[in-house]
Amino acid sequence: MTVELLASEGWLTVCELSELTPGRGVAVLLPDGSQAAVFITRSGSAYAIDNRDPFTGAAVLSRGLIGCADGRPFVASPLLKQRFDLVSGRCLDDGAAAVRTYPVRTAVTSAAVA
Repeated sequence: MTVELLASEGWLTVCELSELTPGRGVAVLLPDGSQAAVFITRSGSAYAIDNRDPFTGAAVLSRGLIGCADGRPFVASPLLKQRFDLVSGRCLDDGAAAVRTYPVRTAVTSAAVA
């Protein structure tokens, strides 16, 4: 199975699902030069948000810690520790800040027949 995210160019394959570690994120370079942070939770749900921390401008959210608040998954920035909801992108610690979210899906890959 592959993990795919929907960018402005359409569905992009990120990697094989088996290459992701539950509870951790990976940074993905998008065709327009921006970055997304893709996460697989320990329960197996996939999420993607902008990798840029809006408070510092650094592309580090993929290195953040995943947690849960009121039943909603979030990532805490590794720099200033603000938490971003992985579903909505809203900052849980500052209502004026948010990051972009991307739709994510897993797709079955077909094996090539020789």
